[in-house]
Amino acid sequence: MSFDGRDTVVLFDELAYEDVLSLVWQPRPSDFGEPTALHLAEQNLRLLQACDALEEHSTVEKPDETSPYAADLARMDFKINLLLDLVGQLLTASQVRPRAQPVRFNALGATWQWSAGGAVPVVGSQGLLQLYLRDSLVQPLTLPGRITIAAQDGQVRASFEMLGELVADQLEKLVFRNHRRKIAGARVAR
Repeated sequence: MSFDGRDTVVLFDELAYEDVLSLVWQPRPSDFGEPTALHLAEQNLRLLQACDALEEHSTVEKPDETSPYAADLARMDFKINLLLDLVGQLLTASQVRPRAQPVRFNALGATWQWSAGGAVPVVGSQGLLQLYLRDSLVQPLTLPGRITIAAQDGQVRASFEMLGELVADQLEKLVFRNHRRKIAGARVAR
């Protein structure tokens, strides 16, 4: 799995999010059924909406300097972002998170390098992939899935199951926004 960021990132022939994130794969509880999946989908939806709200959404590249409050809004935005970053650092320092590692995911599934020690998960086994998207969000995104590839070199791929339509839509939006940011960053770097 190459994480050079030069090309469009895909997984399962769909646009994918690629980053270095704290993650953990946990075997799925035996009592995991539709009520649990619905509850998990609600939590995931709230988490993705919070992540969306924390991201900067700028429709223009430069603030409208003709607005009488543009400078005040820019300063307030900067201070709020600084506060969120500081809170995120405090949260990260106060809790133990899994080791961060390269991961690629979208609404269909994820792939990562197994580094948790012990045996690589068995193909066909069910579990929950927990992804910590941002330092300022305490809860991980918890995605139910099934292992589809478990190579001897530690390469693991899981396909997601029982996400719920709204969660899948929010994941697709997250992936697309991340892709657009990378394209914009590449243009600025030129």
